[in-house]
Amino acid sequence: MEDQLVPYFDGEGEVFEQRGRPNGGVYWLASDFMAMLGYSTFSTFENAINRAIATCTTLKIPVAENFEQVGGDDYRLTRFACYLVAMNGDTRKPQVALAQAYFAGLAEAAQEYINSAQDVERVQIRDEVSEREKGLVSAAKKAGVVDYGLFQNAGYRGMYNMNLTRLKNVKGLGDMKRSLLDFMGKRELAGNLFRITETEARLTSEKTRGQRPAEVVAEDVGKKVRKTMIENTGTHPELLHLEGDIQGVKKGLKQAHREFLRLDKPKGKKP
Repeated sequence: MEDQLVPYFDGEGEVFEQRGRPNGGVYWLASDFMAMLGYSTFSTFENAINRAIATCTTLKIPVAENFEQVGGDDYRLTRFACYLVAMNGDTRKPQVALAQAYFAGLAEAAQEYINSAQDVERVQIRDEVSEREKGLVSAAKKAGVVDYGLFQNAGYRGMYNMNLTRLKNVKGLGDMKRSLLDFMGKRELAGNLFRITETEARLTSEKTRGQRPAEVVAEDVGKKVRKTMIENTGTHPELLHLEGDIQGVKKGLKQAHREFLRLDKPKGKKP
């Protein structure tokens, strides 16, 4: 596509900036931004839009103010919305990588906390883990689990070949009161999300009853997730490196939102 060759984000991003439209602030049409990021169909681009909206929701930043739906399938995107969409885009596309670098340069204060697009993806996965954990707690209760700590440890033991306390020590967070999940990278978080979701499904489908049988299910599911992860890359889950605090990433994203609002704030008329 010829449009793919346009240097939207080169230098100071003049071409991208010129496509912005005034509307109290500045907005870009999603249909335009789609082409800037190298997408050919809105159906594939919409995945990035939906993930960006989910991230916005997780951060408790008003979605309607940043993603205003117009003309059926199109959106008016604020600069912050464009940033989130780019960070959730397909990094195999060179245009997406260029856009990510451009927005990272604009959100200078946020870079103290955000090292890569994967940090942004971690925010959403971590939120999904929290939601699925609620489902697992409910399923475990229905199965007759009375000591949730032992049940939870069984899942970690299956996936990591050790209980949670030892795992935190191995990972270097032995004295940390916070959840280990807040420091996991994208792949490790996704692995735990799958483990938690499948444990809930097994407890429900097999109508498991009793503390010990539930622990057996949790450990067995954890072992299967562990086996798959090792087969895929050869790396044991307990050896995966931790990342920065997810709370810091959220703080950085909120700072980016404030920076972009100031950047696009209408200039007052001089008296």
